[in-house]
Amino acid sequence: MQLHGNAALTPNQRLRLARRVVEEGWSLAEAAEAAEVSERTAREWVDRYRAEGEAGLVDRCSAPNSQPGATPEDRVAAIAALRRVRFTGQEIALTLGMALSTVQGILTRIGLGKLSRLEPPEPPNRYERKRPGELLHIDVKKLGRIGHRGAGHRATGKRGPGRRSRGAGWEFVHICVDDATRLAYVELLPDERAATCIGFLRRALRFYAARGIRVERLMTDNGSAYRSKLHALACRTLRIKHIRTRPYRPRTNGKAERFIRTLLAGWAYGAIYAPRPNAPARCPTGSTTTTHADHTAPSATRRPWSASRRSSRGTTWSVLTASPASERESGD
Repeated sequence: MQLHGNAALTPNQRLRLARRVVEEGWSLAEAAEAAEVSERTAREWVDRYRAEGEAGLVDRCSAPNSQPGATPEDRVAAIAALRRVRFTGQEIALTLGMALSTVQGILTRIGLGKLSRLEPPEPPNRYERKRPGELLHIDVKKLGRIGHRGAGHRATGKRGPGRRSRGAGWEFVHICVDDATRLAYVELLPDERAATCIGFLRRALRFYAARGIRVERLMTDNGSAYRSKLHALACRTLRIKHIRTRPYRPRTNGKAERFIRTLLAGWAYGAIYAPRPNAPARCPTGSTTTTHADHTAPSATRRPWSASRRSSRGTTWSVLTASPASERESGD
């Protein structure tokens, strides 16, 4: 049973109120005043306690005993049958001669308000490649910089007019994760154009090659940079098979999406960073902040932020190189 957050009478309070009147001799007015309810409400609970005992103090269904105007059950069954052959609400209403609002209300009540409910739930499709480098997941996260108005709503909890810093600019976190080992490589870059993504890919390949991993395939979403001819030519030159996810199905690239969530919680939104007054509108070309995550990562120079070295599922985060780049806004 769910009670309103400001409910005056919980089940225990109802029992206390009834016992004060029935067993302890309190007057109805005194008991109602102590419980901060009206005498009418107090009389209702006392009468139910006298008639049914503690069982009478439980909430009852508020629906009336009879509903002459309710839709008959056979008509509800007909609506459900038409819905299961993929009729829309308007088609069902026209077929049965009923109001569209009534049909939609019934469909919602029986759990068929959306056509997607007719499909069986999709089973989880979990997979993991056996060899390092067999599949590389790549994705990009766009982050806003902190402007002259300070941190965003994720840090301050304040929204509304005048809170946003216009013109502060954006930064793009490019990430890639090896499917088999979860070895991750991250760079903070000024944009997500095709040339930038290709440069990131080349540097990521060198990073993995230095650790004895040869990349065979990479998976991305359907961003314009990854659909470009320039990117396709680069993959062909590097002898890498490029796989793109189905549109509107980010779960296919779920390992990259989950790593971005970990990165945001442990680094981008893990602390409040101060803006630099003379920060450029965008990172200089080639200026990157590079990190890698590995189960056996060697020690490296840590950033002064405590949030930049977090552990997730036994993963150690180490910063390889860091060049000055303007900090991110605490908000999307």
